[in-house]
Amino acid sequence: MVISRNAAEFVVAFVTGGLGALVCYSALQNGVAWGASGPEPGYFPFYVGCLIILGSAGTAVQALWRSGAAEVFADGHNIRTVAAFFVPLVVLVALCQWLGLYIAMALYLFFATWLGAKLRPFNAFLVAAITTAANFVIFEILFTVPLLKGPVLEYFGIY
Repeated sequence: MVISRNAAEFVVAFVTGGLGALVCYSALQNGVAWGASGPEPGYFPFYVGCLIILGSAGTAVQALWRSGAAEVFADGHNIRTVAAFFVPLVVLVALCQWLGLYIAMALYLFFATWLGAKLRPFNAFLVAAITTAANFVIFEILFTVPLLKGPVLEYFGIY
């Protein structure tokens, strides 16, 4: 499977244009006029969304006019490499809902360093445990910012 550069640029232009349209739509819900006391809440986001749409349109036009339509953006090997990084992140996000951020982070780091970075299991465990513990101390104790714990840590009274 090969993805051309122009195809990738069209996809990016479409996605960012859609995000810009979403920003504009959301801003319209809040009002985009200039009120008696200044701009309404959606004034600046609306124009930022318009700039995003304009930039996306420019990207699409550039992709149309570029002569390197056959230039390869990604081949099968590159796609597998990106998937090997991206799919575990999606699993991490999904696990956060059920296990909480800290346990999901520890599992992700363990498997990423063991299978991806080829560390020995004990070393991978140390990386996962120390990094997760450091994040817990930094966010929960030092900054007092509670992050998603999940039912497992709540069961043990860590909340």
